Amino acid sequence: MKYVTLNNGVEMPILGYGVYQVSREECERCVLDALKVGYRSIDTAQSYFNEEEVGNAIAKSGVPREEIFLTTKVWLEHYGYDECRASMLESMRKLKVDYLDLCLLHQHFNDVYGAYRALEDLYDEGKISAIGISNFYVDRMIDIASFARIKPNP
Repeated sequence: MKYVTLNNGVEMPILGYGVYQVSREECERCVLDALKVGYRSIDTAQSYFNEEEVGNAIAKSGVPREEIFLTTKVWLEHYGYDECRASMLESMRKLKVDYLDLCLLHQHFNDVYGAYRALEDLYDEGKISAIGISNFYVDRMIDIASFARIKPNP
């Protein structure tokens, strides 16, 4: 497996399995199959509504947690400091993990600053190994990078 090194030194597999638009009914089986054939990076999001199924698959797979690079994304309705923090802890519960390898702010709308601060605190607590952003326009990427204490991985 080839890896890319994120800005904080964390290594992320360059090939991963994403579960966008994978139904809840199919998700657990699909992730189990992906892990069985060698995928070690799994990408999900709160807005995909299948984090529990991903967590079930990881738990059943027999693959040690430290061998799986797990990414999820915070959805807009969970932005703001308290909401983001609570939703990330809930995502970890659904995913049946004690930490996330990468957590992304899914889009650049709503209270991204409060949400980003919550992710930074979870990072400091060791619950998130890396923070990033997705679907941000360039000006918003520059803005959040200027604001951030812990620089995002775009």
